[in-house]
Amino acid sequence: MRPSLLRAVRLGANAHASRNPFQVRCLTASASCAQQSQNVRPEISSSAKDERTTHFGFETVAESLKESRVGAVFSSVASSYDTMNDLMSLGIHRLWKDQFVRSLDPGQKVDASSPDAARGGWHILDIAGGTGDIAFRLLDHASTINSDGATRVTVADINPEMLAEGRKRAIQTSYYNSDRLSFTEANAEDLSVIPSNSIDLYTVAFGIRNFTHKDVALQEAFRVLKPGGVFACLEFSKVNNPVFNEVYKRWSFSAIPLIGQLVAGDRDSYQYLVESIEKFPSQVEFRDMIVQTGFMVPGKGWEDLTNGIAAIHKGIKPIG
Repeated sequence: MRPSLLRAVRLGANAHASRNPFQVRCLTASASCAQQSQNVRPEISSSAKDERTTHFGFETVAESLKESRVGAVFSSVASSYDTMNDLMSLGIHRLWKDQFVRSLDPGQKVDASSPDAARGGWHILDIAGGTGDIAFRLLDHASTINSDGATRVTVADINPEMLAEGRKRAIQTSYYNSDRLSFTEANAEDLSVIPSNSIDLYTVAFGIRNFTHKDVALQEAFRVLKPGGVFACLEFSKVNNPVFNEVYKRWSFSAIPLIGQLVAGDRDSYQYLVESIEKFPSQVEFRDMIVQTGFMVPGKGWEDLTNGIAAIHKGIKPIG
């Protein structure tokens, strides 16, 4: 990080300390202190107590409110989405996404000696993929690696601003105004717009941790996939090295929200995103959720990236 930016972060922390000493102690300590900050958050209202609750970062909210609050976060960061991921991963998210796509090897291979072979291509559903970042990679791989010009991607996202950003970016690609790329507004927990048994590959990258009912989203993924189809998820996860984990959490909880405020003028959204990572299930727990949905998992069920900062999870819908 540039020295000037480091100085700005420290100045931001000092200014924040004058307003709320307890919060800054949490920001400059490990994530365990950030967890304690739940104790000073306002209690949920009596009306919220009458219905089921869930987490919004470290805050407890009514389930009916989470979707709109997550939507507000991503509406805020849509135009700076790449910057957000750069800050969250120190820029490594680009390498993770490349590995994610390579591991899936999208596209239908056809023996070059059989030019008359049918080439229907894959139908890929990219959930929470509004900006098109994963979709473009999937199509590029299918086209250039597997010489498949028929595979198509439907990008589904619940957030209109994220979809608008994706459509804008698509103009710069060869897939713009083609039948290989489409964008649709849809909720991952209710994919009624997608027929059952119609999808070859379901992808979700850095999105599922924001879903209110992850189990319901997994059930919908299972429904829309064809038998033999693949569920693939790239998500922030649990670091498997204790020393590295301490360093990473200090960076996450102290620096990222302040940099979000300095770079994007939005501290709260970045604070939520850091907290949402901490609340996401571990690799084993999420693998078990995938299995409980009915998927078969290859090997142990996941691949750690950068000591577990992120992980790739896969599940296969059984045939028959």
